[in-house]
Amino acid sequence: MLKKEVLNKMNEQINLEHFSSNLYLSMSSWCKAQGLNGAASFLETHSSEELGHMYKLFKYINETGSQAIVGALDAPDYQFKDIKDVFERTYKHEQFITNKINELVELTLAQKDYATFNFLQWYVSEQHEEEALFKGILDKMSIIGLEGRGLHMIDKEIGTLVRK
Repeated sequence: MLKKEVLNKMNEQINLEHFSSNLYLSMSSWCKAQGLNGAASFLETHSSEELGHMYKLFKYINETGSQAIVGALDAPDYQFKDIKDVFERTYKHEQFITNKINELVELTLAQKDYATFNFLQWYVSEQHEEEALFKGILDKMSIIGLEGRGLHMIDKEIGTLVRK
């Protein structure tokens, strides 16, 4: 059974992962409406991955004999300035999630909950990958640009990043 403080933070993380999924799905829809099919596909897939992160936490909590709780979520943004705005917000959101994971890891160490600490190492590694992925997309936007054919090239490039 998880200690109350760890359980509360783990349940908070479930909701953050769930919100992330909704945010990326909303971004996907915006991209699709703009004719950015590559980015739309990428973000839709990423939304599914975030749900997987949520379920992984959910299962772990229940396996400890504790109760996972899925709370209410705020509606994500659905209007964006342009594709760069979408990915700047995504990168900033992933940095926020990284900070939340790090706080959770610190808490498990302070509580001497080494099993949960070990479980969370997957999330630490995943967040490193997420930040690098979104930073890489923003870097490509800076190099290629978004004017004229640049936007088409960026969308096509983002579409190749869809994990299968």
